[in-house]
Amino acid sequence: MLYHLLYSFHEYASVLNVTRYITFRTAAASVTALFLSLILGPWVIRKLREFQIGQVIRHEGPASHRPKAGTPTMGGLLILTSALVPTLLWADLRNAYVWIALLSTAACGAIGFVDDYLKATRRSHHGLKPRYKLGATAIVGALVGVSLLVMASYDLYTTRLIFPFFKWLIPDLGWFYVPFAMLVLMGASHAVNLTDGLDGLAISCFAVAAATFTALAYVTGHRVFAEYLLLVHFPPVAEITVFCGALVGASLGFLWFNCYPAEVFMGDVGSLGLGGALGTVAILIKQELLLLIVGGVFVLEALSVIVQVASFKLTGQRVFKMAPLHHHFELIGWSEPKVITRFLIVAIVCALFSLTTLKLR
Repeated sequence: MLYHLLYSFHEYASVLNVTRYITFRTAAASVTALFLSLILGPWVIRKLREFQIGQVIRHEGPASHRPKAGTPTMGGLLILTSALVPTLLWADLRNAYVWIALLSTAACGAIGFVDDYLKATRRSHHGLKPRYKLGATAIVGALVGVSLLVMASYDLYTTRLIFPFFKWLIPDLGWFYVPFAMLVLMGASHAVNLTDGLDGLAISCFAVAAATFTALAYVTGHRVFAEYLLLVHFPPVAEITVFCGALVGASLGFLWFNCYPAEVFMGDVGSLGLGGALGTVAILIKQELLLLIVGGVFVLEALSVIVQVASFKLTGQRVFKMAPLHHHFELIGWSEPKVITRFLIVAIVCALFSLTTLKLR
């Protein structure tokens, strides 16, 4: 909205011509999101305390987490507000890709909101049943997949896949792209959800992944870069860069309050919403498979849960002391700040490696 308003006056004030550049609007969206989260943060935390929306700690979890009981949760409302509003202000709202990203993120956040609401009213860590959360995110993924399939019929999208390291391996999934999109969105949203267990862990790793996708979205929409790196070139998808920039700014602003020791937790409304955003962006910019590397920490956390559950059901033995993986390291003696810092280092390494794969292709 602000972009359309300012650019309409560029003929009268030439300085406003800068608003047409995606790089400028991405930076503006990021800074707006950061300041919005910093300004709204104290008010949101105060309101969550007033409504007594506090975190319920599982008894079977690490004993060091029990003092965190009652810490305000559902802080994901702050993250999503700080990300979506700047996108609406600075992105080109005539762009269909932007609306797909916004609506998908909001829908996944709404699923998480219901889960958090049930936990808060029941005073329990049990909210929506896992199968309901999986089913709901699958529906969101299906809607995204169908929307893009329709756009592909008008040559506005492609259902081909790009494989890291392989230049010419680009199979066309056709109608199978819909269940594939469902899988990507479900996996991303729930992987971030599982990672959200320590102060600042999920949001710091997400900020790194979002920054990586900011760069990837830009080169995908840039003709010269896309052709040089053998990427699928979609000029309209460059607007997703603005959305990614807003995600980075909102993440950094929330980390200000969520860093150890946390003043507020994001809750499922944040983790599912951010995971949905990450999965949707990966789909839109045709980096669905690269998401496995960009979000390496999230993948490891999700795999640790899968391995733990499978091992216990098949053999009665546990591979890890506790899953997700970050709890395992806590129980072997790592302090919480050490786990967070080392996982963040891994996230940065994964992000850097993912960027090198573009040239390695």
